[in-house]
Amino acid sequence: MRKLSPFLSVMLGVLVAIGLSGCNSAAPAGGDEHAHSEDDGHDHGDEHAHPTEGPHHGALIELGNEEYHGELVHNEETGKVTVYLLDSAGKTPVAIASPDITINLKHGGEASQFKLAAVGASDGKASEFSSDEPAMAEALDAEGAEGQLVVTINDKQFRGSIAHDHDHDDAHGHDH
Repeated sequence: MRKLSPFLSVMLGVLVAIGLSGCNSAAPAGGDEHAHSEDDGHDHGDEHAHPTEGPHHGALIELGNEEYHGELVHNEETGKVTVYLLDSAGKTPVAIASPDITINLKHGGEASQFKLAAVGASDGKASEFSSDEPAMAEALDAEGAEGQLVVTINDKQFRGSIAHDHDHDDAHGHDH
């Protein structure tokens, strides 16, 4: 087997890094062939940034093929859990006509379902939903917990995975 020179090894590494960087994935199932084309002459701002944190410093939950996002904020002091419904960029509130949304959790071999009630509804629509049910807060904090946000937006049901990535610092939207 032939060894590469140090120069060629570095160049190969640079080319691989360039090839793997950026946002060059295939078009989403929705058929928008411009969804990830950054050289199409349009100003897309930072819509391709794939945010991980929402405007309330909570963890974002992808709904659909990034059609919408849920932002999960868990105040560990009070136990209150709030979900904000946001647009595809994870920035602008999206109000829905529903009295509540659902979080399904699996932990310790048990499955639980929790309802988060609409907060501050205007004209029967809300973009903020919350619960201060202690069992939900405990289940969200449980090691190995798996969760799913279930919400209906414009007559279409969306499910998004809730990741358990607590390292108990302020970077994950937890108020201390």
